Formats: sequence, structure tokens, C-alpha cells
Amino acid sequence: MSDIGKGYVQIYTGDGKGKTTAALGLALRAAGCGLKVCIVQFMKGRHYSELDAVPMLQGLVTIEQYGHPTFCRFTDPPDPREVERAHEALDRLESLMDSRACDVLVADEIVTAMKFSLLTEDEILAFIGRKPQGMELILTGRGATPALIKAADLVTEMREVKHYYRQGLQARCGIES
Repeated sequence: MSDIGKGYVQIYTGDGKGKTTAALGLALRAAGCGLKVCIVQFMKGRHYSELDAVPMLQGLVTIEQYGHPTFCRFTDPPDPREVERAHEALDRLESLMDSRACDVLVADEIVTAMKFSLLTEDEILAFIGRKPQGMELILTGRGATPALIKAADLVTEMREVKHYYRQGLQARCGIES
């Protein structure tokens, strides 16, 4: 473990593009300083280009997916298998945190998992409360609640101003996927 000081809790939220991209950018920056980064992706199981890039970072960054290959779709009540996958991801995050396996721990789409009722706000707040000194914790996803925002040290809200998806453009490899 490297000395990054206290370590803070960061949240990237909002309806705009770029939450995961911001977390991956931070992971790249951290790896450039020799920090170890563990990324756990909620609700994602399909191939994204970052999965191909991570091995190029010589073991400094790991990424694990806990989701269905077609991403999770909102249903009310939620699909029990998606709830199970979300709790598997949370268990993995807690294991990584407890073992101090990394300097930077990224919970990608954990906030969206809460929004889809796969996890509760209380579960996420308890997880944040377990963060040890010297570890940076990054949470991403749409719909951060006031309680999550209060628990964080840094919150960035991505807001869509204009997006070419509105004109029918599909996701492009290396840019959106």
C-alpha cells in the first residue's frame, strides 16, 4: 500500500455521460503513480473496451464484473438474480477493503444498483463507513441520494447538455463502450 494520506470518498453521479470514464481516468492516473486499483462493476457483464486495456497496466489495475451480459434492466420488483449479483459484488468490495488489497477501490455503478433496488442506501452507507484510512473509495452511478452525498468527501455530478445519441448514433468501441 502506498501513502495517499487519509484517503477520501468520491462519488461520480448524474444523468450525463462520463461517470465510469472519470473513475477509469482516476484509475489510470493512480496506476501511473504505482498505486494498486481494484474496480468492481455492478450490473455490468458485457464486454467493454476497458476490459482489454486493464491487462496492459501490468497488474496495477484489476476489474471484475458482477452483472448479466445485457446489463441490468429496471423491474419492479427487481429480478432476484440481479439482487444476488449485486450482493456478490458488495461482498467482493468488502473483502478487497478488509484485506487492503488496493490503494484505490472503485465501486462502479453501485449507486445505480441502489436506484434499481438491488442494494439499499443503508448497505452502501455501511460500506462507506468501513473504509480504512489510506484507501481512496470511488462510487459511481446515477441517483446519488442526499445521504450518500453527505457521506462523501467529493461529489461530481455529470449533467448532459448535448449528446449525439439523441440523433441516433450507436455506441462506438473505445469511445462509449
